Amino acid sequence: MNWTTYTSKFKEILDGTFTEKPYDNPDYVEFVKLNNSRLNRWNKKLEIPEEAMAVFNQISTPQTWILIVEHWCGDAANMAPVINKIAEANENITLDIQLRDSEPFLINQYLTNGGKSVPKLIVRDENGNDIFTWGPRPAQCQAMVMRNKDSEMTTQEKKHAIQLWYNVDKGQSAFKELAALVEKTLLVEA
Repeated sequence: MNWTTYTSKFKEILDGTFTEKPYDNPDYVEFVKLNNSRLNRWNKKLEIPEEAMAVFNQISTPQTWILIVEHWCGDAANMAPVINKIAEANENITLDIQLRDSEPFLINQYLTNGGKSVPKLIVRDENGNDIFTWGPRPAQCQAMVMRNKDSEMTTQEKKHAIQLWYNVDKGQSAFKELAALVEKTLLVEA
């Protein structure tokens, strides 16, 4: 699906017209409500740093950026707008959004430490070959999550720490990491 279809699905979940599992569960609908707000905020505020934009502008052949997400996922709500901004900035990038828990279950081929962590980005060349993958979150945030994993923090405190990190970072770490991956692939192509 494209960005418009993905974002419109939030409305369908929130107004009750889409109630497939897990969106038949009020707790998940609450996650979607919160994530819709986050996604809309980031979509308005995010700006690609000049250095990263210079790298993204060097993509001169068609690529498909497949983004695997779910509407209930807080990390996806924070990171999907970053990836969409990059795709919107370069006409050679086509963004294809897939849901983790729906066919074709592409996530099963791109597990993170054995888990179905999202968001997961798969970048493919015009022949359908994988160039690189990224996700589910920037390295610094992931390191914090791993440090907090076995701590005495409550689940709510852990979620709050992740969101606070995203609010302070403002997508900058993801832009930089993705620019570094793109730059690395451009060097290989040269």
